[in-house]
Amino acid sequence: MKCENYVKLSFPALSRNESYARAAVGAFVSQLDPTVDELGSVKAAVSEAVTNCVVHAYSECETVGSINITARIKDEEVYIKITDKGCGIEDVKKAMEPLFTTKPELERSGLGFAVMESFTDNLKVRSRKDKGTTVTMEKIIKR
Repeated sequence: MKCENYVKLSFPALSRNESYARAAVGAFVSQLDPTVDELGSVKAAVSEAVTNCVVHAYSECETVGSINITARIKDEEVYIKITDKGCGIEDVKKAMEPLFTTKPELERSGLGFAVMESFTDNLKVRSRKDKGTTVTMEKIIKR
């Protein structure tokens, strides 16, 4: 895909970096002059994806892993890819079911993927056990 512009971010999978990811991707997307709702949707979807990485991807690791984000703009579309090298998701289809959670003891609602789907125009999740997860989101910004 030939794109007009892109940005790459990499940071530790720490909860305190969720707001950074949301703000950085939001600032990047702002060049398309999105509506407040469109910008809020992108930021909410990114926040959910990063939260999933922080809570699930590296929870069994003794060291802090990293989260990588690539955001690309082509015409009126934003493509956002969020990756980790964590434990992976055993059953992606099951994990994407609303209210499914592997962390009920943490009072997780199990709505992360449902929120991402509701705020984007296209959502894809690829994961391999012990290799990591890639969440790809597309959002059309109507000008």
